[in-house]
Amino acid sequence: MSVHLQRTLDQLKQKVLELGTLAEESLRDAVKALEERNAELAGRVIDDDAAIDDMEVDIEEECLKILALYQPVAIDLRFIIAVLKINNDLERIGDIAVNIAERAMYLATQRLVEVNFDFHLMAQKAQNMLKKALDALVNVDPALARQVLIDDDEVDAMNRDVYIQVQKAIRRDIDDLEPLITLLSISRHLERVADQATNVAEDVIYMAQGEIVRHRIEEYTSRP
Repeated sequence: MSVHLQRTLDQLKQKVLELGTLAEESLRDAVKALEERNAELAGRVIDDDAAIDDMEVDIEEECLKILALYQPVAIDLRFIIAVLKINNDLERIGDIAVNIAERAMYLATQRLVEVNFDFHLMAQKAQNMLKKALDALVNVDPALARQVLIDDDEVDAMNRDVYIQVQKAIRRDIDDLEPLITLLSISRHLERVADQATNVAEDVIYMAQGEIVRHRIEEYTSRP
């Protein structure tokens, strides 16, 4: 590999990590806005999404430029392919953060409804999955990426529990229907964050080992 190509790939990696940081911050602020019923913070999350969109386009263009100029092979080619996919996943997390923020703005105007479920814990687990996936990317660590795949089952189970708890709450008081449906939607968005983090982890495994684990996660995560 030429020194110039290595420098270019290092710069690309730095850019995608910066995008990951922006996505993490956006998600964190959206969850905080939800928990604190802070419509102003939610509005900032929505406004700041344009920066994430712009960076995603910039990274994609950089990947295509590297492919055209250097025609990388082997691990370098896998890195570019993985970055293209991770780039899209991170942008989607930014979009999900906006969706959560929009629902936080709505809930801030409504009477507080009680659901027997810890949304803070679910949000924390989804955020931790994203952090692990990005750490796995930084260190090219397939073992850590595998842990993200395992953690996804727990978030899926929590999303199913929210559905049950919201059903029960609706039966108790139909007047709270819209806020409760909004909470259910937020749960689904948090579950989607976990899915996107899982996608990033899968791409790290591909980058590091050249193995596509998508659609056979159970087989892969059961390995010692």
